[in-house]
Amino acid sequence: MTLVQVFRGELDGDDRAQIEGRFADVGELAVVDRTPGEPSAEHVCREAGASFAVRARHRGQDPWLFLDLRAGRRRLRELAPGRSVLNLFAYTCAAGVAAARAGASEVWNVDFSRSALEVGRRNAELNGVSMRFVQEDCLPVLRQLAGLPVKGRGSFRDYERFEPRTFDVVFLDPPAWAKGPFGAVDVERDYASLFKPALLATAPGGTVIATNHVASVVREDWASALGRCAEKAGRPLAGIELLGPDADFPSRDGNPPLKIAVCRLPS
Repeated sequence: MTLVQVFRGELDGDDRAQIEGRFADVGELAVVDRTPGEPSAEHVCREAGASFAVRARHRGQDPWLFLDLRAGRRRLRELAPGRSVLNLFAYTCAAGVAAARAGASEVWNVDFSRSALEVGRRNAELNGVSMRFVQEDCLPVLRQLAGLPVKGRGSFRDYERFEPRTFDVVFLDPPAWAKGPFGAVDVERDYASLFKPALLATAPGGTVIATNHVASVVREDWASALGRCAEKAGRPLAGIELLGPDADFPSRDGNPPLKIAVCRLPS
């Protein structure tokens, strides 16, 4: 099935005809109206044996399940058995569910959004898995786990405290840009401010699966920057494997917006 998401109202006949002609050779076509409005019915979809709650329209704009990140969840399933997993910017916890179903020893899902984590809890129930849900800004949680001081205006407010510790796998999937009381997330200009503490929160021999969703970022340049950041942080990488979306998410210019770096740390 080909999924087309519309953000500016339902398609008229001419627009729909053009889209149907463009995707005539790929089978069934589903057009989803994602403009603001009353929430649509909730459904359950399946990926690699896992079940996930989905709505075509809800209070937010982002889909509850990012389909192009399937390749990252697949690699996470391969790495997760018997290992502890930290899922940052967890949103609806699809990556956490993938890790828990694969046999992870422990899974933490961290996100500031109560409503997103509520969907994550439903996803956990759908799959019969147990995970930890931390409703907090990812920046103070990550910096505490990495043993770094918490910065920003939010450092003066009450936030959940954690002792430094490491995880075997850290899944780092930040938004392109966000600003909060603990600082800004800017994956185009300052990915290092996230990647460094993620490395410090990763156990020796562990893996950071990092993503970047900004189309203008060149994949190889980003990977080189991750390597330099790791060197400066005193945690040089044993290797970086670059992944992109699966073949059903083609990019006309060969530079898909989603980039995934599987970063291995030496033992």
